[in-house]
Amino acid sequence: MDKVLIVCGAGASSTFLALRLRRVARDRDLDLIVEAGTLPDVDERLAATRVLLVGPHLSAQFEELDSRARAAGARAALLPDTVFGPDGAEIAADIVTGLLALPRGPQNIAQG
Repeated sequence: MDKVLIVCGAGASSTFLALRLRRVARDRDLDLIVEAGTLPDVDERLAATRVLLVGPHLSAQFEELDSRARAAGARAALLPDTVFGPDGAEIAADIVTGLLALPRGPQNIAQG
């Protein structure tokens, strides 16, 4: 089972997206644990995380978050602006499956 952590500023947007992404993961038969988080708790949660999804409004901090994710052995992606729309959970699921399919290594992606 792979853990996905979605972060936004205060956690409200990421919580909503995490709920929707859990449903999509279940529908796609993906073995994921999806959690929401905030910027202050990222570091303590990265060790157990395989994929870090970063809200589009945090694009200015993505490079730093990406570096922290890499240091913890996680992959990171900056979510596109459309992720909080009606198809956002499907978009996020596609990003997660794409990251999980990459060979182990430093490749992370920025969307948007």
